[in-house]
Amino acid sequence: MSQNYTAYIGSYTFHGSSQGIAVCDVDMENGQMTVRSEVPVNNAAYLTVSADKRFLYAVVDEGIAAFRVLSNGNLRHLNTAGIKGMRGCYVSTDKRNRYIFVAGYHDGKATVLRLNQDGSVGDITAEIYDRGVGSVAERNFRPHITCVRLTPDEKFLCVADPGIDQVKIYRFNHEDGSLRMVDIIRCELESAPRHLGFSPDGRHMYLLSELKNYITTYDYNGEGSHPEFKFKQLVSTLPKKYNEISAACAIRMSRDGKYVFCSNAGDDSVGIFSRDEESGLLYQESVLPISGEYPKDIILFPDGRHLASLNQDSNSVTFFKIDYEKEVLMMHGAPIRLDSPNSGVIVPLPEN
Repeated sequence: MSQNYTAYIGSYTFHGSSQGIAVCDVDMENGQMTVRSEVPVNNAAYLTVSADKRFLYAVVDEGIAAFRVLSNGNLRHLNTAGIKGMRGCYVSTDKRNRYIFVAGYHDGKATVLRLNQDGSVGDITAEIYDRGVGSVAERNFRPHITCVRLTPDEKFLCVADPGIDQVKIYRFNHEDGSLRMVDIIRCELESAPRHLGFSPDGRHMYLLSELKNYITTYDYNGEGSHPEFKFKQLVSTLPKKYNEISAACAIRMSRDGKYVFCSNAGDDSVGIFSRDEESGLLYQESVLPISGEYPKDIILFPDGRHLASLNQDSNSVTFFKIDYEKEVLMMHGAPIRLDSPNSGVIVPLPEN
């Protein structure tokens, strides 16, 4: 029996016709999606799914909205919990679905909340306002947290702040949900570290810098009393001859860890990078247009052969087939219209 999937795409709702979260049927064989219905929420800025794929969480104006993923792909609202701050922009969970982590762009706040056994969001266990001064007026001269993710061993929480060009590292206490800062990765001035991810084996971290348009590779070692992040490489996200204004948006890794993909606004493209699994080094293979404007996020299909680009300014989702032999993307099928898409995930449906 083949596995069935549903995609969820979060959108802004302050203009246009989007209601918040689009529920999409997924045609895995052809790498396509079809909007089935929409779930009304206010400005779904970012989505994530729990490690066991049973629950979906969305950043909304009121805080974090929690949903149960039903067997037919529909969503059942569990609750919406406040974060005692301005609207977030990123959310992630731990592997045991005990905690949820929220990044606050507007107020520079990282928030940790407990998750209940039924998947609903509980009380706040930690909240930290970032401090510091950046180097560019108007854009990054004050804290703006854009990513909060645990290291693969879940000992530490990485908090990316493009406002002050730093990634702060906190030891995470799984018993009470508290945070204690233990290290700071100081990035190049005006680079704006935006999102980060780790290799499947947990040995390498990849940090996407929005304003400098590059990915930084680090070796990661969490075996000691303090984490170790060793710089290895910078690789541009842009084509070699591109010299206009651009901003790196999203970074994703293939399931097998052999490729990294990133999107660029301005250039309106997706870059493909092959990855040496032993050294962790990346090699730019191609950077190709996404036939849309402002690819805020990209979704890799579970089959590893298809990719979707969520194009916020052109109100569209475009689809591509990945040719790994030629290391290129080929536009595949018709786009779907969706106002202001921000973030998306594909979730395997429960059998019962």
